[in-house]
Amino acid sequence: MNLRDILFGIGIMILTIFVTVYGMSVFYPSVEYDDFCGDIKTQEIIDTQQRCEEIGGKWSVYESVKPVEGSVEGFCDRDFNCRQNYEDAREARAKKIFFIAIPLGVVLILIGGFLFGIEAIGAGLMGGGIGTIVYGAGGYWQYGGDLFRFIMSLLGLAAVVYLAYWFNKKFEKKR
Repeated sequence: MNLRDILFGIGIMILTIFVTVYGMSVFYPSVEYDDFCGDIKTQEIIDTQQRCEEIGGKWSVYESVKPVEGSVEGFCDRDFNCRQNYEDAREARAKKIFFIAIPLGVVLILIGGFLFGIEAIGAGLMGGGIGTIVYGAGGYWQYGGDLFRFIMSLLGLAAVVYLAYWFNKKFEKKR
């Protein structure tokens, strides 16, 4: 492969990743913190659990410090509930993106390997497929446990090794 083909392949890879990432964002827009919590800053001093819960916050009692008589015994996390809703929405979106990006990335790899005889296009699509898989898995990575991460890593490694072996065998026969 000459330098021109390498540059075309890199360009195709980058643009394939852009198309998949922004395409998914059209149908599943990113979750914004302000959509859930807005601007909840206030100068009101909240020093009771009842008032804290009225505004949708969570009251936390000071555990390690003994309060002085007459002082406040805890603090109000004003945006606790809206922040929880925000995190839940982020996780739900990441899961959807994961289940779309993984098969889409695999399809791109297969299309790049099978359908295109021009090496730059095939390699670019395959690289874009790998980038799409990384994007999908990376967004959901923080929500999955160690077992999930291990299984995904193992499956990814096995698939890439198998495909590399298979493609190399296929092209050796043609030569």
